[in-house]
Amino acid sequence: MLLEVRDLRVEFATREGVARAVNGVSYSVDAGETLAVLGESGSGKSVTAQAVMGILDAPPGRIAGGQILFQGRDLLTLGREERRRIRGERMAMIFQDALSALNPVLSVGFQLGEMFRVHRGVSRREARARAVELMDRVRIPAARERVNDYPHQFSGGMRQRIMIAMALALEPDLIIADEPTTALDVTVQAQVMDLLAELQREFRMGLILITHDLGVVADVADRIAVMYAGRIVETAPVKELYARPAHPYTRGLLDSIPRLDHKGRELYAIKGLPPSLTAIPSGCPFNPRCPQARDVCRSDPRPPLYEVEGEAGRSSACHFWEETVRG
Repeated sequence: MLLEVRDLRVEFATREGVARAVNGVSYSVDAGETLAVLGESGSGKSVTAQAVMGILDAPPGRIAGGQILFQGRDLLTLGREERRRIRGERMAMIFQDALSALNPVLSVGFQLGEMFRVHRGVSRREARARAVELMDRVRIPAARERVNDYPHQFSGGMRQRIMIAMALALEPDLIIADEPTTALDVTVQAQVMDLLAELQREFRMGLILITHDLGVVADVADRIAVMYAGRIVETAPVKELYARPAHPYTRGLLDSIPRLDHKGRELYAIKGLPPSLTAIPSGCPFNPRCPQARDVCRSDPRPPLYEVEGEAGRSSACHFWEETVRG
């Protein structure tokens, strides 16, 4: 097992009270595996990733409990310098907005080469040569001629490829991709996802893919963890989840995807809004929006992750998961 997150809890101090952004999340990723973490904005996907990477803004955020085991070591017990070394060499992150993540006043070649200068101690000339190699590897045309260009001189898709190149530079064991295809058109999205999948197979990395779009992960993920209001509400192998979701929230997300065979029909939308993280409803946090909600769903304690019978690796935080699976 490459990464194991156990009962992770992250809180933020706000004027309205304590916001429980991550409220007991557990998941694992093996070497060579792709785990997609799925959910609406505010569900806790990115905050969990920031906690894993050790880049959580503190204050106002703080890790209130849990463990983050990377290759058997609890990252939360390590010193700042050791955590920084692991973050630089053993795990990397691809951020959502490449234009904001890249330094606008430095060439992309300098920024790529800096990884090798800082972590490998190579000369400036060798760092530039490796930067060109990386740009070639992520299929940026005319890499040698463009290595001195600045981020604004590249298209959105090319900037995202540069971010992927930076993440791959030191050949990490784990990459976290946070909404890597946001604001890209559909064709470029597919190209970026295909590139990520190909590079993952080549390096046998673990990949955590954070997204709100079920369509993006269909062809690349091995397993999916669905998050809602800071909790994981369903986990399943990707094919089983698409075929037979076991939580009403997952079913709602699937039903809201536009489909060619539903031409002319009104697009489904989950009613209501996600709850405030400072005032999460008692019982199941999805109950105010759930078409299956009953009295037991509205009363504490919250539903645990039930094992979905007869299906290995599947779980659902719904008292009535059998009804959902049957559709």
